[in-house]
Amino acid sequence: MARPERLCKRYATVTTMFHRIKEDIACVFERDPAARTTLEVLTTSPGLHAILLHRVSHRLWHHGLKWLARFLAHISRWLTGVEIHPGARIGRRFFIDHGMGIVIGETSEIGDDCSLYHGVTLGGTTWNKGKRHPTLGRNVVIGAGAKVLGPITIGDHARIGSNAVVVKDVPPGATVVGVPGQVVVPSRDRSERREEMAKKIGFDAYGTTKDMPDPVANALHAILDHLHAQDARLTALRDALRAHGIEPPPEDKAVLRPGHRSGREDGEDADSVSLEEI
Repeated sequence: MARPERLCKRYATVTTMFHRIKEDIACVFERDPAARTTLEVLTTSPGLHAILLHRVSHRLWHHGLKWLARFLAHISRWLTGVEIHPGARIGRRFFIDHGMGIVIGETSEIGDDCSLYHGVTLGGTTWNKGKRHPTLGRNVVIGAGAKVLGPITIGDHARIGSNAVVVKDVPPGATVVGVPGQVVVPSRDRSERREEMAKKIGFDAYGTTKDMPDPVANALHAILDHLHAQDARLTALRDALRAHGIEPPPEDKAVLRPGHRSGREDGEDADSVSLEEI
């Protein structure tokens, strides 16, 4: 019974391996518009080659074959220009575009569906052993030349801009740019709140850009945040009036009192125009 069980286990392992390879190839087609055929991807994609070789070296590393794993990683770097330590933990559907100059340290952890561009470093900031490299959540994108240093955590769906230097934790859904890296797009809960307010007033704050630190967009974001705060205060005021038995006028039914003019004719101040309920 032991032999058939071993054969079934080996078959399952081989099946899983080929399934992972298919996933790796499929994610190249999803994220690289230059990819044309499976043969082309298999033979000319250094990022895919680096990932496949890493999966082998990683298995050797955890089976105690440390030297052989390091030597295979060295060969992989020579062939692809991508240096991945055999001890690094990499999730499924990991995509490396171009690849040249990428360095991934020993204690790095990369979640599923992440993407790295050329020149990225996931490095350490200490010579001490132990956890010293970054941890990436799911669906993280790191732009060309960015450096993510130290045992920090990059949240799910975060974006790291090209040439940024990140040394602090990044919240989920945020975008980081600059040296040192600064969060320029807030986390998803605040973005969703802004989108809700934008819909309420009939304005799309993200019509032109959603992730770039555009000064006009930043100013509009500040306006939306202010409107959200004022809306919350007005809601609290209306609730307080109802608590005292006073029914406030409907939000959408306030008009100029008849007989008042909105201009400054006859010395009248436009700011003095009053409102009343229909």
